[in-house]
Amino acid sequence: MSIPTPHINAKLGDFAETVLMPGDPLRSKFIAETFLTDAVLVNNVRGVQGYTGLYKGKRVSVMASGMGMPSMGIYSYELFHFYDVKNIIRIGSAGAISPALPLRSIVIGMSASYVSSFQSQFNLPGIYAPTASYELLKKATGAAEKLGLPVTVGNILSSDLFYGDGDSSLVWQKMGVLAVEMESAALYMNAARAGKNALCICTISDSLVAGEECTAQERQTTFTNMMKIGLEAAVKMAQRG
Repeated sequence: MSIPTPHINAKLGDFAETVLMPGDPLRSKFIAETFLTDAVLVNNVRGVQGYTGLYKGKRVSVMASGMGMPSMGIYSYELFHFYDVKNIIRIGSAGAISPALPLRSIVIGMSASYVSSFQSQFNLPGIYAPTASYELLKKATGAAEKLGLPVTVGNILSSDLFYGDGDSSLVWQKMGVLAVEMESAALYMNAARAGKNALCICTISDSLVAGEECTAQERQTTFTNMMKIGLEAAVKMAQRG
């Protein structure tokens, strides 16, 4: 497929090597306006806003992925394969499965279990274990430590279901899974297949254990600590080259 694609109308070179990907287009806009200098809108097909600008003098892009693994699958595939993006850092919200995670805790997905058929396309003879890039993980945890921000690193769950026929997410608690979201496993699989890097940094927006939740407005504009970690990791990736 040539560019522009049906989903991204940017030109080759419009995206930086590292792209931060929130699910929400308005969160993408918020990050660009709050943290980037000289930010330019490079995509707005279907309202999926993508920007490229500078953070601490390094080019960084931010673009929404939409909700769920099919949507993440489309945008991450096109960025990796058609726009020469090397690193995608998902920054989004997640629901706590672990009772040790209060609202606004930051979770970094070292790996992602999944309830999805996304793997079936790869025709593998076994079950694949989607895993984050160690290089991105190391840079993100290092950035968090430098910023004085506590993070919890471990296994998260990516699910195709937001409303299920019975809530089965808490069953994963017995396996030490920290939180549930809807995109990371697809991102990790696409990155692995493309030979690229991916990482998921999430803020706990609700707790399946405690029954607490943040408002939609809070999710959009107050989860800034994970954004800072992602941006610092992007800078570190740019500095290595």
